[in-house]
Amino acid sequence: MEIEKLLLEGRTVQVSPIGYSMYPLIVPGRDTVQIKRVDVSRLRRGDVALYRREGSILVLHRIWKRRGDSFFFVGDNQRDIEGPLPSQQICGKMIAVERKGVYIPVENIRYRAFSAVWLWMRPFRPLISHAIHKLKKLAGNGSGQ
Repeated sequence: MEIEKLLLEGRTVQVSPIGYSMYPLIVPGRDTVQIKRVDVSRLRRGDVALYRREGSILVLHRIWKRRGDSFFFVGDNQRDIEGPLPSQQICGKMIAVERKGVYIPVENIRYRAFSAVWLWMRPFRPLISHAIHKLKKLAGNGSGQ
């Protein structure tokens, strides 16, 4: 609840996401994200929002679509769409990713383009992520590690 309280106070929070649901755009242990409270009427497809599941955990996922005041979400490493969720469950919007000391605002044209393509590729993303993971593992093993 502390994160939600800070957001309600108008503060920007920086968190280190856990789990791989937003892989490869957000990698746990490597990336941190900045989240800010926003007017939900300004949220659009492709934005990454922080929301609380009904009586449960905070989740950071991408907006798949919006229907009125209801939102549908999907993780970048997932195919299943969650929703509809009412706008009241949304706490904030991701405004930037910090990766290895480099600040990447979500308005960055390369970030927006890659996010749009990745969102469009939803049916194939888990397969692509799995292949990337395997290649990285092979590259690591091939270098004597």
